[in-house]
Amino acid sequence: MAVEDRQSEEQKKFGFFSRLKIRSKLISIISIIIVTSLASMITLATIFFKKDNEVRVKESNLTISQVIASKTESDFSSIVEKLNIMATTMLQEFKSEQQKKLFTDLFFTNDRDFLYVSIGTLDKENNIVFSKSIFNEKFFSENNLDISIIAEANKENNSKYLRSFNGEAFVHNVSAKFQNPVVAVVFPFQRSSDDKVNSIVIGYIRLNKILRSFVKNGITDTFMVNGDGDVIAHPDTKLILSHANMLKLPIVDMMMKSKIGNGQTRYRNEDGVYHLGSFQKIGFSGIGVVSSVPEALALQEVYNIQRRNIYITIIVLNLAILIVYFFSKSLTTPIINLLGATKEIEKGNFHVDIKPATADEIGILTESFIQMGRGLEERERMKDAFGKFVNKEIAEQVLRGEIKLGGERKKATIFFSDIRSFTAISEKLEPEEVVEFLNDYMTRMVQCVNETHGVVDKFIGDAIMAVWGAPISHGNDTENALNGALMMRKALMEFNKGRGGDKKPIIKIGCGINTGPVLAGQIGSSERMEYTVIGDAVNLASRIEALNKPFGTDILISTDTYNEIKDIFRVEPMQKIKVKGKSEPQQIYAVLGRLDDPSAPKTLEDLRKMLGIEMKGKPTEEAGEEGEVKYEILNE
Repeated sequence: MAVEDRQSEEQKKFGFFSRLKIRSKLISIISIIIVTSLASMITLATIFFKKDNEVRVKESNLTISQVIASKTESDFSSIVEKLNIMATTMLQEFKSEQQKKLFTDLFFTNDRDFLYVSIGTLDKENNIVFSKSIFNEKFFSENNLDISIIAEANKENNSKYLRSFNGEAFVHNVSAKFQNPVVAVVFPFQRSSDDKVNSIVIGYIRLNKILRSFVKNGITDTFMVNGDGDVIAHPDTKLILSHANMLKLPIVDMMMKSKIGNGQTRYRNEDGVYHLGSFQKIGFSGIGVVSSVPEALALQEVYNIQRRNIYITIIVLNLAILIVYFFSKSLTTPIINLLGATKEIEKGNFHVDIKPATADEIGILTESFIQMGRGLEERERMKDAFGKFVNKEIAEQVLRGEIKLGGERKKATIFFSDIRSFTAISEKLEPEEVVEFLNDYMTRMVQCVNETHGVVDKFIGDAIMAVWGAPISHGNDTENALNGALMMRKALMEFNKGRGGDKKPIIKIGCGINTGPVLAGQIGSSERMEYTVIGDAVNLASRIEALNKPFGTDILISTDTYNEIKDIFRVEPMQKIKVKGKSEPQQIYAVLGRLDDPSAPKTLEDLRKMLGIEMKGKPTEEAGEEGEVKYEILNE
């Protein structure tokens, strides 16, 4: 669980995309590439196709405008010509009213779209006087219209018609009065010697013939406006009859301001709809023809192609996702198997049950991983076998190559322990019983060393030598050594429960601990070496261990050790000693227990009572091997 939590914390350090699975990454990357590529192509194709279509639509509109404008210009030229002829004829004196009526009827019969022709002059107050006029009586009777509407129309538009006296010819929409599409064509007629206009011609013309050119054709709307922006001709008759003004329409405004005869533009009408339009001016009275198409309709096929391309993109993307999904599955399944095998190895199970599924890089990696697992399994077997003869921590460092040949100086805490009266005990037991007893005892003691980060240096018969601080220091090596010794005390008390008699004698041990500089390293011959520590500090620890019996204690420490732990453990100073090889007396201390342990003995007497140690008289020297005295207890 801790491993998974650690992995989760490590993953949080990476970005979101880095935490995605390989399958998701592949699908995401391929999708992005496909969408980006197709979207770019679709966008560029749409832009170019749209621009091309836009140009073609504008050109088509311009062509339509030019054709209709040309025809309309011809129609108005014909109308002006006929009005001129009629006005000239009207100035002549008819022999009789009957002759005049015959002429008039003939004119309106031949040109039924002509409703009214009149010659206008100015009176003294600059009002137009329509002195000579003729009417299309048949039109008025057929449409139930009163001829008086002509006078009303003339009166309402008097100010506009005055413009012709300034030399201007124009067309004006008067459809509202006639309830039919009708325009007034007004232009100068007679001039004086100083080129001043003396009279004008006003003709009311029905637009039936002209409107045939402005019938709605497909999606194109074509209409005509005069110089004021008033609708003259439009497919929608209602706009003509209502005298609508198109000046606010951007294309009409552009046409009015343009200094050239034609143009093209994209504009938005009052409803917010975009149009593609073209215009063509007519060389008569500022009239212009406009042809426009709603952009959405003009480019509908472009948008249809774009929509189809998007559908194709979605289909291709889905197919790509499916293909990548199944491909990535063949890629990720072996990786997931490798991940599972990795976790097994992380747990210490080096026998991985996986096989290469492909011959590609993943297959090669799987095969290498299997070989690695076998190598680790073999290494672990070697370490376990090695660890039965050498401390596991040292074995691991040797396998990693972290322990150098030769020695290195270190500060360490050295521990010696010995079973009291072991020779007498072993004499009462069979050899097999001695081995069984020692193995049980050593197992308990070594466990105490290992749990406190110590290293068993060697076994010397029934004696144990251990080191804290070499090859690795944990910072509190002296405290760990004393904790290990106290654990041995407790473990031995448990071991002695139920024991007694010759076959299961009660065991008592003595422990000596010293802290100081040592030389640690692989020491021995070229054929056999072992990791150990040597130095004066080691010898002193061995001497101190031997003092437990005369002092009636189980754990003794040196002054150097005491200085390291005096604020942690409760100790009691013993008599000073003089050991072989040391010129100065040595103060040693008996360890009672930890200061923070309420169950620890408070005095040396309490300790002896707890351990069953009998102490009679004062401590005395004992000879070592070959009768050699290795220490001297000094009298206080």
